[in-house]
Amino acid sequence: MILEFTIIAIYTAALLIIFAYSLSQLNLLFNYLRAQRNTDGSQKFNFKDPEQIPEVTIQLPVYNELYVMERLLDNIALLDYPKDKLEIQVLDDSTDESILTTKAQIDRLRSSGLNIKHITRTDRKGFKAGALKEGLKLAKGEYIAIFDADFLPESDWLLLTIPYFKDRNIGVVQTRWGHINRNYSLLTKVQAFALDAHFTLEQVGRNSKGHFINFNGTAGIWRKACILDAGNWEGDTLTEDLDLSYRAQLKDWKFKYLEKVETPAELPVVISAARSQQFRWNKGGAENFQKMSKNVINSKRISTKTKLHGLLHLLNSTMFLNVLIVGLLSIPMLYIKNEHKSLTPYFYVMSFFVISSIIFFICYWFMFKNIYGGGLKQFIKYIGMFFTFFSIAMGFSLHNSIAVIEGHLGKRSEFVRTPKFNINTIKDSWKGNKYLKKKISINVIFEGILMLYFAFGIYSAFVVKDGGDFGLLPFHLMLCIGFGFVFFKSLTSKI
Repeated sequence: MILEFTIIAIYTAALLIIFAYSLSQLNLLFNYLRAQRNTDGSQKFNFKDPEQIPEVTIQLPVYNELYVMERLLDNIALLDYPKDKLEIQVLDDSTDESILTTKAQIDRLRSSGLNIKHITRTDRKGFKAGALKEGLKLAKGEYIAIFDADFLPESDWLLLTIPYFKDRNIGVVQTRWGHINRNYSLLTKVQAFALDAHFTLEQVGRNSKGHFINFNGTAGIWRKACILDAGNWEGDTLTEDLDLSYRAQLKDWKFKYLEKVETPAELPVVISAARSQQFRWNKGGAENFQKMSKNVINSKRISTKTKLHGLLHLLNSTMFLNVLIVGLLSIPMLYIKNEHKSLTPYFYVMSFFVISSIIFFICYWFMFKNIYGGGLKQFIKYIGMFFTFFSIAMGFSLHNSIAVIEGHLGKRSEFVRTPKFNINTIKDSWKGNKYLKKKISINVIFEGILMLYFAFGIYSAFVVKDGGDFGLLPFHLMLCIGFGFVFFKSLTSKI
């Protein structure tokens, strides 16, 4: 019985953590719905008065972006802002031929009157954080806008965001990500679904109540004084944006999130690219929990509720580890339940995963409805999308859990950029991209094994007792589908 009770204890702890996280999401939903009824009374610069138009530096941190640099620079050149108040820094750490084509395009744009500089380094020390920090030394602007290579801000982007800095307490203005290739494939649809939840429910839910949010690494603007006051960019985690965000907010800087200002970007279309991005985000989240959690807990400047939301925010990626634990132990639990009838009441009480799933289902519906509209037809579409998203997210749980464990254990790793493809429509192809990995990760083999493991879980539902026990069947079915999707996609995409 010692083994059985150990399994039950670990399983229960993971369920309770997921349940606590779902309750925090429900609270964010209530905040989000209340925020929709509020009017924004923020102070703003009056750009009709030239004296109120501040100097802005745009930073474009890039590394080997052969396929998207021309699109990026041509788009940035269209931004509507007084040229004498605008500076553009291309922070180029590239090591391939793109550095030459980028230089040629920058020279062409400079000849048109654009104040654009090509800043290169001899090494990638600090990776993206190091490039941003290096550029900041030379930046003339009072405000620093940052765009990754795959982002395409609208021409009025600066006019919609900079005015909010009239409030001297505002350190960051962050905008919502859009997706130019949302409908390219099932993979892009699932990624868009997850990001939409973050950029509506979570960012608005936290920001509207003064809880900590994060600058998302791109499509936002920093007050230069805020960056410096918070200690500047640091490259000791893989998510330098989350790190600096928490250091700034712990020093009482306020963040402004603009849900209605959308900044289009390109989603990874190949699963290997999505995996590298997920690994970096999830490991960085765990690294930042280790780095920042004590500061959040010990801060005397923030409320208990803000601390709780902050800790769960920093633990966001760790939910993948808890989902993996629940999944792995759910099959032994199925057999324990049916071998020890005295524990049956406990299993009814411990249906937290079902409750958590229902909470997530409700929360994400409001996000989906806000973007696509309501009605029965959209609701039916949402049901399919939700369970597809849930399944594939669980299929990524092994990959992401490894990232999380490395982050909590302090294992250092290189900043691996997400390959860009210049994908705008379904007709565009990613094949031939020189930045894609060709080797199959060993993790893919284990994902295939887990697919078979959860297929056994499906089988177990029919044989574990007379008449079967089908309570966990939907869960095991989604896990089998999710790991199967990740496994076969990874093989066919040639990681």
